Amino acid sequence: MGGVVIYTDGGARGNPGPAGAGVVAYENGRKIFELKKFLGARQTNNWAEYEALALALSEAKLLGYAGRDIEVRMDSKLVVEQVLGNWKIKEPTLKPQVEKVRALLSDFGACKLTHVSRGENKEADALVNEAIDEAAAGGRE
Repeated sequence: MGGVVIYTDGGARGNPGPAGAGVVAYENGRKIFELKKFLGARQTNNWAEYEALALALSEAKLLGYAGRDIEVRMDSKLVVEQVLGNWKIKEPTLKPQVEKVRALLSDFGACKLTHVSRGENKEADALVNEAIDEAAAGGRE
């Protein structure tokens, strides 16, 4: 598929535990940006998945991709289904995350959210681990 495709991943070791986010974005097969961020010493996997998606959308908007059609690929079926409104949001800490993501999505044209296997999301996953490892090495854990 041509256009803008963004891969996101979030994770927490221990769940909850030290968490990180990773994002890799492509336009017509060419990498346009990547980012990784340590999300704190005590977050859940699901919260981190949402935060990675929010970071990706914020960065894409900052770089001038607002108004464009995008596809976001992630290995969290929970996030995809909740954002699309297909699954209920039972966890209170995720409700603000869903609202934040939906608000950011409104800045773009058509947005396709796609659930992919972990194997198809290796680049973003590696960035999550780098973010957590770098924070641990720097004593931020």
